[in-house]
Amino acid sequence: MSDRRARPRAGLTRERVVDAALAFVDEHGIAALSMRKLGAELGVEAMTLYHYVPNKEALFDALVDRLVSALAGIEPEPGEPGQQWLGRVARAYREQLLAHPGVLPLAATRPAVSPESLQVIETALRLLELPPARGLDMVNAVMTFVLGHTLAEAGRTPGAKSDVDSLAHLDEDRFPLLAQALRDGARHAERFEFALRALLAGLFATHSRSEASE
Repeated sequence: MSDRRARPRAGLTRERVVDAALAFVDEHGIAALSMRKLGAELGVEAMTLYHYVPNKEALFDALVDRLVSALAGIEPEPGEPGQQWLGRVARAYREQLLAHPGVLPLAATRPAVSPESLQVIETALRLLELPPARGLDMVNAVMTFVLGHTLAEAGRTPGAKSDVDSLAHLDEDRFPLLAQALRDGARHAERFEFALRALLAGLFATHSRSEASE
């Protein structure tokens, strides 16, 4: 009986299943996702979904891969330095994560392993023109920064106080510099850009110094 129910349904594809899961998570959050609820969204029994994804864990992996594989379309421009291209990828990844914040907890804990996702890393290693292991260190550092920054950025709950709102409860006589920083500070996008540029410059400068000392 289970084999009969697990047969593919006409018009249903793995792509559609992942699309529906992503839309569900966008609306309800990752904690609410179940195969039963996803099947109901698609008008099928939960068992039918197992023809397209073997289990819920595989579905989680597919959601992460969906966001990372979208970066594979960022082609390097003629003569573009690897450092500049990696910066563009980092910015695009932040946009993907902010567009689908429900997937953030998965992206922070699960590696993207689809061929499309791995192609992003392969392109980075080729463009960076570094020893592959060192290039991978740089890619990991940048992507980890993007995840951490975006987790903090998207982690504000509805109605949470902004930095400026926090001034209402800050003792400005005791913390005058902090008060000024909160009042004059940049917003998330500007903070991200500043930190990303500093990180990229620092990583390449550190590599250059290491090369010179060998």
